[in-house]
This record gives sequence, C-alpha cells and structure tokens, in this order.
Amino acid sequence: MVPKEGVDDIRASLNKQRATMVTMESNAGVRQQQLLGHQKQSTQTILDAIATQVEKPSCPPVVQRSCPPVPKDTGRADRLKGKVVVGEVEKLYLADAETVYTARVDSGAETSSIHTRNVKRFERDGGNWVRFEVPVPGTSGEEWVTLEKEVSRRVKIIQSAADEAERRVVVELQFAIGDHEQVAEFTLADRTNLTYEVLIGRNVLRDVMLIDVGKEFATELPKSYRNKTQTGDDA
Repeated sequence: MVPKEGVDDIRASLNKQRATMVTMESNAGVRQQQLLGHQKQSTQTILDAIATQVEKPSCPPVVQRSCPPVPKDTGRADRLKGKVVVGEVEKLYLADAETVYTARVDSGAETSSIHTRNVKRFERDGGNWVRFEVPVPGTSGEEWVTLEKEVSRRVKIIQSAADEAERRVVVELQFAIGDHEQVAEFTLADRTNLTYEVLIGRNVLRDVMLIDVGKEFATELPKSYRNKTQTGDDA
C-alpha cells in the first residue's frame, strides 16, 4: 500500500515521464524525417552528377565494306558439275583496286599471290593490318594503287633459287573471274621478274574451278569490268 500523501507525487512523476517520452518520440520522428531528407538529397545529388558527367556510350562508326556495284551484264563462264571452267590464263578483276589483271592459273601453287610493293605492317583497333601498293595495269609500273587490309596470317615460302624461306603476309581480296565473284586469300609478293602479276592457286581452285589444260581466256568478265584499265596478255 502507498500512503495517500505519496500518490500525488507518483502521478506527477508519471505525467512528467509521459511528457518526456512524448517529447523524445516527437524529436525522434523529426530527426528521422531530417535524416531521410538528407539521404534523398544526397542520392539526388549523386544522380545529377552522374547524368551531368557521364556521357552516354556511343558506338564506333560502322565501317562499310566497299564492294563494286553489280554489273548489268554478268559476264560469261562455262561450268562443269557446278564448277567454273578456266584456262591456264584468265582475266581477273580486283575489286579493291578496280583494275583488271591477266592472271596465271596454277594448280601447283597452294596459295594465290599478287604483285605488290612497299608492304608496311601497322596496328589498327588492336588488330594487325598492312598497307601495300598494287600496280595499275598498262602503265609499265609507273602508277600504283595503295590498299589497306587486315592481315589474315603469314606463310613461309620456299623458292628453289633461295637458301632460306621467305615469310609473306596474307590478306583477303575480292575478285571476279568471268561471272564468278569470290573473296580469297592472297600472299603479297614481289613478282617483278615473273610474267604475270597475279597467280591463282589451289586455295581458289579448290571446289570452285576446273582447269582446261592448254586453253586460255575460257571466261569473259562483265563489260563494265573490262572497261577498266587492263593488262596485255604478256603482263
């Protein structure tokens, strides 16, 4: 039992404690709202900074591969069992240089090759590239066209007259023979002392062409290609 004279003191103390708790609860709510406000403001500041300082990623420009327009006349080439019949010598249109060469077709050569000079390797976008020049037919070697291609691989070439193997760069080139167009690998070589500036090897012939031994110019390029600078038969 609590003496009656102490009840008023207890009630007063409880009221005081209740008031203190209400005040503390109110203060806690205010602090929580302030904290949430600060966090929201900080978050918005960070988002504004990101939107201001960080640019949207932009894709690199798409490099369009330059291909010659499709000629209205498709040229001519006989076929046997789906394969193009070619002679030992054929006219070849090199799309990248827009020139026509007289090419030697040789089943004894593994990889096709083309006459080049000033072959310089360089790096582009982390890849191995090469810059080289090909002759303009009919100019006696006075005019050249500069091309740039990504390096496909390198090969070792052993010639009978050389003591050591020669390492050559291989690139992919687009060409046409008759009405047949193709992309194939060509080694970049110095063919100054050879009769023909272009050699077609087995990498092109395989599953695509058949050689009619003893025959020359069995195909005919489209007229639009033939109107380009051409070499003579002894190029």
